[in-house]
Amino acid sequence: MTKHSKYFFANIAIVFSVAMFFLSCEDTYERVGDEAPPIIFPQGVAENFVLTYTETNDKMSNEDRETSRVLAILKSPVSEDFDNLRFPYRTFPKGLQVDFFDEENNKSVITADYGIIYSATNVVDLQGNVVIESEDGKKLEAPQLYWDRQNSWVFTQEKFKYTNPEDGSIMDGEGMDFNLDRSFFSAHKTYGLMMIKEE
Repeated sequence: MTKHSKYFFANIAIVFSVAMFFLSCEDTYERVGDEAPPIIFPQGVAENFVLTYTETNDKMSNEDRETSRVLAILKSPVSEDFDNLRFPYRTFPKGLQVDFFDEENNKSVITADYGIIYSATNVVDLQGNVVIESEDGKKLEAPQLYWDRQNSWVFTQEKFKYTNPEDGSIMDGEGMDFNLDRSFFSAHKTYGLMMIKEE
């Protein structure tokens, strides 16, 4: 037997042994007790869920309505409440709609196929066909958006499409952030047709 054939058979034996080692490593252990992943159930499920966010400048009595202002109305067919967990949240598995009202009571609408409100951080994760339509017809579409309720800030790293019917512009891009009163808007990467007016 030559020296070359010895190395050949040795290499085949090593490859065969390693292959047998990996094929025999199947996890058939059934996890029970503390090591099993916990099954999480909501502490409550609400159908035809409506939540109204209001703001008041003065202390209200129990029948005072004149000093409060509606900021937003959230509607969803189903809401699942997981606020009993260490990191509390609420899900909207069948979609949601949020109506926003500015100081002049103009309404903007956000819709999404799925939503999560993280109670501890005041961040809302909107997923699937997210659309924001303002009262003047401007529309923003994205697969996912995050809304920081405390700071009135919206942001995403996903692709988006922004349509402005006033000047007929359509802007596509990737990654953006803006505040809800639209006084600040930053698009990270843009492409598409935009009209710029000269003054």
